[in-house]
Amino acid sequence: MVGGKQRSRGFPPVYARRRARNAARSFIRSAVAVGALLSIGLSCSPRVVAEQAPVASPAVDVVTDTTAGVVSLYDSADRVAWIALSGGDKTVPITGVGAFEVLESGGRNRLVRGNGGEAWRVEQRGQTLRIADARGRDATPWRAGPFVVRARNLRSLVQHANVQYRGELWITATDSGLLVVNRVPVEDYLRGVVPLELGTRNAVDAAALQAQAIAARSYTYVRVPVQESMPKGGYHMTASVLHQVYGGVPVEHPIVDQAIAATSGLVLRFNGAVVDGPYSSSCGGRTAVPADAWRGGSTSGYLQSVSDVDARTGRAYCDISPNHEWEASFNEPLLRQAVVRHLGTRGASGTTAPTVQSISVAQRSSSGRVATLIVRTNRGSVTLTGADARSAFRDARGASLLSTYFEVESETRVGERVSGVVLKGKGHGHGVGMCQWGAIGRARAGHDVRAILRHYYPGTVVGFAD
Repeated sequence: MVGGKQRSRGFPPVYARRRARNAARSFIRSAVAVGALLSIGLSCSPRVVAEQAPVASPAVDVVTDTTAGVVSLYDSADRVAWIALSGGDKTVPITGVGAFEVLESGGRNRLVRGNGGEAWRVEQRGQTLRIADARGRDATPWRAGPFVVRARNLRSLVQHANVQYRGELWITATDSGLLVVNRVPVEDYLRGVVPLELGTRNAVDAAALQAQAIAARSYTYVRVPVQESMPKGGYHMTASVLHQVYGGVPVEHPIVDQAIAATSGLVLRFNGAVVDGPYSSSCGGRTAVPADAWRGGSTSGYLQSVSDVDARTGRAYCDISPNHEWEASFNEPLLRQAVVRHLGTRGASGTTAPTVQSISVAQRSSSGRVATLIVRTNRGSVTLTGADARSAFRDARGASLLSTYFEVESETRVGERVSGVVLKGKGHGHGVGMCQWGAIGRARAGHDVRAILRHYYPGTVVGFAD
């Protein structure tokens, strides 16, 4: 029993249509933001190709990973997260790995029973839904929904978009299409998060994996209440970098499961409260404060700028990151596009590309990152914050700057014009909170999980949420 409290095992109430419409609109807007954040790498992490994930045991009614001692009960006492997987489609294919069923009215009436490999789909007409087979011939009557896709035994899994998930899929008709949400116990959710947010499967990195599990659980607990109720917008989080990347069952791994099980229910606390635990791929040798990364980011006692340099060697713990140091080159067309892109985000319309005459760092933050960047053009100077510069400056593939921890290395000039510039930087991501590559470096240097978390979140303690 996680968190020390037993939650109700009843099904939540049916989605209110107004909430569902708002949820879909919010999700579609989020999808646009996700596209930008993917290129920025908000929560970018080191990636390692996963080995084969654990599989269900033949035991009846329980899915067990014997390597980690994790037992996933269908409707457990764990907190339950509602994770938006997709939104906007008019038709959603559904199936399962093993026996599954589709129910309506929040799980009260069964519509379809299926077996693994059988292809069904949910179709939408206005605010109603129906289930149809792959050929569209056998179909249920149109009903109000939402529909719930559930495994018929605990050895089975539900599937959406060729990805298997634990828990249930809730599908709701909205004005913008079908909203698909995975209702899943938090500990099972983390099994699909930690492997993607910290891409290591090495047992020697156990302390870093445990630190990632605690930080991710803290982030989740801030957004998921103890007593389950329908989330206001239809879901607590998306499955993207807008919140935490979530890949379902295919990304699970025994080594990661062990780290999650070893820290079950543990979170970060500061002054008695559970707190967010932001993290990014690599800090370049020093972490950032929220104001360095986000417009309006407020100062927090546990999110400070701390050094990530090993005093014994003089090297950063995160120097094992492939992006510890980087260079980005921009030719004249790309520089002009950066200015136009920035002005466009500020509401300028009909902007034509100016001629760039100089680029310089005007101010740095306390962590050494770019606070303001001045771009002088033939039509006046443009001032960008570090975060603005990071999203405005994109290479030929559309990828943004890896971080705001950079300097103007060199300029190429033709008369008064800047025809090219090279930026030299360090780190990958926003730099606030835990440095993921730094945590791996610290784990390999013998630091335990609490030492890692104390360093990146000064003043916090590790404890149970409730």
